[in-house]
Amino acid sequence: MSIAVRPPAPLSLARLGLRAGLIAAMAALAAFPLLNMLPADNALHVSDFLVSVTGKWICYAILALSLDLAWGYAGILSLGHGAFFALGGYAMGMHLMRLIGPRGVYGHPVLPDFMVFLGYRELPWYWLGFDHFAFALLMIVLVPGLLAFLLGFLCFRSRITGVYLSIITQAMTYALMLAFFRNDMGFGGNNGFTDFKELLGMPLNTSGARASLFYASLIALVGCYLLCRWITGTKYGRVLTAIRDAESRVRFLGYSVTSHKLFAFVLSAMMAGLAGALYVPQVGIINPGEFSPSNSIEAVIWVAVGGRGTLVGALLGAFTVNGLKTWLTSAAPDLWLFVLGGLFVAVTLFLPRGLIGLLQKVQK
Repeated sequence: MSIAVRPPAPLSLARLGLRAGLIAAMAALAAFPLLNMLPADNALHVSDFLVSVTGKWICYAILALSLDLAWGYAGILSLGHGAFFALGGYAMGMHLMRLIGPRGVYGHPVLPDFMVFLGYRELPWYWLGFDHFAFALLMIVLVPGLLAFLLGFLCFRSRITGVYLSIITQAMTYALMLAFFRNDMGFGGNNGFTDFKELLGMPLNTSGARASLFYASLIALVGCYLLCRWITGTKYGRVLTAIRDAESRVRFLGYSVTSHKLFAFVLSAMMAGLAGALYVPQVGIINPGEFSPSNSIEAVIWVAVGGRGTLVGALLGAFTVNGLKTWLTSAAPDLWLFVLGGLFVAVTLFLPRGLIGLLQKVQK
């Protein structure tokens, strides 16, 4: 008996328009560092500030994309994704701190300045290996992934969902913030890490370094998007969506809900860690404030504004909200939090599918 295979449905005009817009937006972003090289009096010149702040937005877009995979497709509303972002940032910061000054005397590792100030006599064991970029790169994804695995396994196995899971993830990031504020944790206390000098032998205070980090972030964003698009288009992605919409039915059909949700949550955390690692050398600092629960809530707002469960919406929401934030915190800083709250309420009430849903309606 043969099985008929349904041919793929033709792309709608709205989806074609979104894809074309996404490609055009990526091409425009890729031109920013090149336009920065033009003379300052040229009409097409892009300032150093705009290149730097756009690089940050790209990292935020990766964070939003990771959250959309967990929330938009698996129904895991995490209010602690900022913790994975911060852990990836701290892993990169530890590597950058190990590159400051001489590499060692008589085979002994050199202590970072803050450890000398706090009276450390030797490098803590969990700092060992961070003078190697390959090891740091592994920790950037492994540490957030391991934390997500432990938390997700305990919660998903116990069938903790909805608001209870959201509260647990928020409590996690708040607990980490309090822990990293402690000087005896060995992570710089409330000052964190700063004054980075180089990465892979390249001084960080140059236009070339800024452009390199910009392109590295953009490549990571495209790679993460393509990975998420491929995953959500497979049978696994359809099962994830079914779990989001009717978890008990999917479990009744014999699927392992725990393993499906756990994979999505861990992969999402690893992507968030990568975003944090790319963010730190561009901003030049990482401190416990990155663990703040408000950062995780902002990420949820980005996804909601753009349109959750669409991937493209997460990118659109991250750029839109952060662009508005950059402008408004300069023009009227006291109004930003009110605008952010009002934006979330307005989207929830009038645009449940976010900006992507609005664009699709307009194109129809």
